[in-house]
Amino acid sequence: MADVSQLRLNVLRAYYLLIALERGYRLIARLAGGGEPLGPWDGTAYAFWGGLALLALLGLRYPLQMLPLLLLHLAYKTIWLLIVALPLCLAGAAFDATTTAFTWAMAVGVLLDLLIIPWGYVIANYVRQPGKPWRAAAGRGSPPVP
Repeated sequence: MADVSQLRLNVLRAYYLLIALERGYRLIARLAGGGEPLGPWDGTAYAFWGGLALLALLGLRYPLQMLPLLLLHLAYKTIWLLIVALPLCLAGAAFDATTTAFTWAMAVGVLLDLLIIPWGYVIANYVRQPGKPWRAAAGRGSPPVP
């Protein structure tokens, strides 16, 4: 198993806190701001970010166990860059200030994820470690429920 230094664990904790504060702030600001009800897609985004913020708080206590959350964070930002920003850029679309800022924020988020995630640990524990069996071996499972 790959060892992760105390410094790296604390960097992870700081990053989880940053995610929780930033995503949580946006959700709380939206809830407190009132305004028109959210549509299904915007509502889904806010709900996702709220869940991300809450789960990031668990990363303060369990930084390594919550690494899948950072992998999700990396995945959704990378996918957004590939399926939204890149096609717009390749099509020669003019980005307004908001889209430019959002694209840069997503790119910086991907870069931070790539730098902060302890890849040695991820590879040792999520790639090389055998997965759990799909079925219990004969005679080793739980007794049948009556």
